[in-house]
Amino acid sequence: MKHLLIIISLVTIFSCEKKKQENIVFFEDFNTENLNETHWNYELGNGCPNLCGWGNNERQYYTKENVSIKDGNLVITATKDSTKYYSGRITTKDKVEFTYGTVEVKAKLPLGHGLWPAIWMLGSDIEEVGWPACGEIDIMEYVGKIPHEIHTTLHTPSSFGQSINTNVETLENIEEGFHVYKTNWSKDAIKFYIDNQLVYTFSPEEKDKKNYPFNKPFFVILNMAIGGSFGGPDVDDSIFPQQFIIDYIKIYQ
Repeated sequence: MKHLLIIISLVTIFSCEKKKQENIVFFEDFNTENLNETHWNYELGNGCPNLCGWGNNERQYYTKENVSIKDGNLVITATKDSTKYYSGRITTKDKVEFTYGTVEVKAKLPLGHGLWPAIWMLGSDIEEVGWPACGEIDIMEYVGKIPHEIHTTLHTPSSFGQSINTNVETLENIEEGFHVYKTNWSKDAIKFYIDNQLVYTFSPEEKDKKNYPFNKPFFVILNMAIGGSFGGPDVDDSIFPQQFIIDYIKIYQ
């Protein structure tokens, strides 16, 4: 009995310590009827007139109708009519912003040539300093034209226009079911994980504004682009509709 009490006490202490260490900043499991606009913004249109094609020659038009909540999941659906492509994009800008922490997202990828789903972050000062001075953290990018590959990338002023701080991970079963994409971000390094396996660490020796513009608040973006400089340019029109499904997003420090 004495040994049992010691074990129970140790487990309790460990659990309490873990809870103390994991300070939840934001948790969304999408168990609501509609998107919670206290936390999320819809980004609509095609970026025009300021950023047509959202800066990447993308072909989709973002709508509210292509974002839905179903069976406890966020569902971003890519569709096409006789003339246009449609999809969805949501952000936490001005609503959920944070500096440092771990971002964890469980998601299921869509399939098809021309699709470009992404889980990513931008510096909240983007309107003041522009891109890439604001910094960009791409937790997960997938391009349907190259199956089985997951891209994790950092964009900084020193790498303007080039994805030089990047990793491409090839996983044969990544299109099957849900997988967890995670980044751990601190003042010293940004680490990327797929299903809790470390795949890339970014930690330049010199951490100034040009090489490491990541010591400030960021916000999250979830979207699925169609075509574009990375996802396209060709799109297989026979694939539609396709769904990018997110089970949950958790941010903790």
